[in-house]
Amino acid sequence: MTTSTPVTPVTRPSIPRGIWALGFVSMFMDVSSEMIHSLLPIYMVTVLGTSTLAVGIIEGIAEATASIVKVFSGALSDRLGKRKLLAVVGYGLGALTKPVFPLAGGLDVLVGARFVDRVGKGIRGAPRDALVADLAPPEVRGASYGLRQSLDTVGAFSGPLLAVALMWMFANDFQTVFWVAVIPAFLSLAVLMAGVREPAHPGERRPARIPLRRRELAQLGQPYWMVVAVATVFTLARFSEAFLLLRAQELSVPAFSIPLVLVLMGVAYSVSSYPVGVLSDRMDRTRLLAAGMILLAGADVALALAPNLAVAAVGVALWGLHMGFTQGVIAALVADASPKELRGTAFGVLNLVTGVALLLASVAAGGLWEAFGSAATFLFGAGLAVASLVVLALTRSARPGTSA
Repeated sequence: MTTSTPVTPVTRPSIPRGIWALGFVSMFMDVSSEMIHSLLPIYMVTVLGTSTLAVGIIEGIAEATASIVKVFSGALSDRLGKRKLLAVVGYGLGALTKPVFPLAGGLDVLVGARFVDRVGKGIRGAPRDALVADLAPPEVRGASYGLRQSLDTVGAFSGPLLAVALMWMFANDFQTVFWVAVIPAFLSLAVLMAGVREPAHPGERRPARIPLRRRELAQLGQPYWMVVAVATVFTLARFSEAFLLLRAQELSVPAFSIPLVLVLMGVAYSVSSYPVGVLSDRMDRTRLLAAGMILLAGADVALALAPNLAVAAVGVALWGLHMGFTQGVIAALVADASPKELRGTAFGVLNLVTGVALLLASVAAGGLWEAFGSAATFLFGAGLAVASLVVLALTRSARPGTSA
């Protein structure tokens, strides 16, 4: 009689506690930021008389500023081996700028506060994303990015939801809502300082020299640059979510409930991010990215042609789903394709290039809206989403790693 050797089931490692902590750090900061940013475009247009083109330019410059800073902070985190330190500086700067919003007396101060806030985001973004890769076992890399993104997005829809409740409670008093938003920003900083421990970085660190050198960019390799190319075209299709809020206003949504647009988008984003991240560890990541591009095209068409609020709501939900299908997946693709010692640089460069693309997209969206109306803005986005799908298909033969 023969006996068979029992098969030991393969178990995947669990997601480290540090990644959970980073997720809650992102969540609390997003609660704070989105309480303010979900109201800011409407405040600028209805109270300060700002044009939609100016909103597009301001939002685009703000996000581009964050992206430009990310490339330097990411490279510096590689050289110093101190990703948490830079994350603390970035989140601390974001927290310190929050009290400026309720104190601002005019558009210039608001724009300045928005600018400095985005500098803080730029300082923390690439080191934090690289820190996730440092902490996460390769077998759960996609799930780890999905979890952090999901918790981040819980904050992204909780913030607008709180803003709606507080605007109703305080009779559309923008300044009071902005003051309440200060609290979760400092809570985020406290969780980061107490709950995240940076892993040791073996090996000799390189001297901290900025700016980047051509040799290091070449070391990132062709698979990484393929990811950057696809992400850049895709970002051109993803102008600022401020235009979702302005579309809701166009459909006569009351001012106090306009942040519900971001709540709906955030719920769709949050519930999809982690499952998609887990799925990306088990299948071709680029297939999920392609699905996200299709979802964005559908969202833009629905928002462009929406005859009523119900159809616009479908478009907003699809917009949130496209984020869930793409943002964590792109981060995992970058981590797959980049050398460990250059991950901060890799995320920084990606954010720089896509930040410039977002600036161009937001300015173009605002200009199209001013000249031809909202439908032209969203149809423009739909066309670029289809173009990004074509670029993905053309580059797929040089995949940077479709699973962990």
